[in-house]
Amino acid sequence: MRKISLFIAMSLDGYIAKPNNDLSFLKLVEKEGEDYGYAEFIAQMDTLIIGRKTYDYVVREIGAFHYDNGQRDVYVITRKERPPVGRTIFYTGDLTNLVDRLKSQTGKHIYCDGGAEVINELLKRNLIDEIVVSIVPILLGNGTRLFGEGRPEQILEFVAAKSFDSGLTQLHYKRKK
Repeated sequence: MRKISLFIAMSLDGYIAKPNNDLSFLKLVEKEGEDYGYAEFIAQMDTLIIGRKTYDYVVREIGAFHYDNGQRDVYVITRKERPPVGRTIFYTGDLTNLVDRLKSQTGKHIYCDGGAEVINELLKRNLIDEIVVSIVPILLGNGTRLFGEGRPEQILEFVAAKSFDSGLTQLHYKRKK
């Protein structure tokens, strides 16, 4: 069965964005030739689930090809119906139904790239199987928290930790069954 993995960066105090969805703090750890394991991680994925705000930000800043490269299906979780674009589907239905359907299909794994609303909905429903979180050495003080309230307690099993010259520390856990 396919698994859903979260691969995300946050500040040391738990924020994935500054106010107004500002991700500029991520530039603190940008280093030429260093992708913090992203290429290896994404090679295991053929499906992506992402919130509409995160999708819009990445499309504006990098381009739609970052997600829809013709190699994977992209599900943008949104409240507003839009026609598909390439392999990008704007999904307005029940998130649990989508995840159940995707997990039952054959293929590689499923990557959740945020945003916080989608991540916390998946966590509330105990649907994330693996978490890789990169801690950026900054205290933001406010913004969008990665982990919201109102979800059940979930015990995680340690897989690995890795530190980098930039000060970034990456933690890898899987959900304990």
